[in-house]
Amino acid sequence: MFSRMQKKTQMVTAETALAGRNEALPTAQVHFLNNRPLKSEVPESMEEAMFGMGCFWGVERIFWQIEGVWLSMVGYAGGFTPNASYEEVCGGQTGHNEVVRVIYDPKVVSYEALLKIFWEGHDPTQGMAQGNDRGTQYRSGVYTYSEAQAAAAVASRAAFAPTLVAAGYGPITTEIMDAPVFYYAESYHQQYLAKNPDGYCGIGGTGVSCPIGIA
Repeated sequence: MFSRMQKKTQMVTAETALAGRNEALPTAQVHFLNNRPLKSEVPESMEEAMFGMGCFWGVERIFWQIEGVWLSMVGYAGGFTPNASYEEVCGGQTGHNEVVRVIYDPKVVSYEALLKIFWEGHDPTQGMAQGNDRGTQYRSGVYTYSEAQAAAAVASRAAFAPTLVAAGYGPITTEIMDAPVFYYAESYHQQYLAKNPDGYCGIGGTGVSCPIGIA
């Protein structure tokens, strides 16, 4: 048991990851709540963001409820296996993280505000885990689409780190990197907790307030 768990919490390499497939897996056509096409282009006035915070079912619910988020979707990113399935990702042999990608209106909600929600919505000190969920697919990550986003993410991590330490937590383990290829998760994962309101949600924050955006 320990051996299997240890394997799931260790990142694979490009050489040892599953080969994957050329064709994308089928996914939902439209968002379950707002009926917008799930593969919509980013409108000219809007921006996109991507986060990993643990099981993507609960993470997506956090973000679709935010005013200014125009579209949300779940998928896999940050690994090596093209078009991996959920079962393959959970097996720990793809390197992918479970992520949520959002398209948002920066005139309504700023990227800094999304970062604050990200930091406060999970425990970013747990390494390859989140709550009771263990595996590389549950790691904390911010995947940025611009130099401005990258700078904001790094600055917010630096601001939050001492606050967490003062509250008794360890160092932040969140990875911050340029947004990798986003692979859409299967249809039933999209807006899962809207379709299954009593479904599993392993997301929980530390209760520590992130100081970014506080005058």
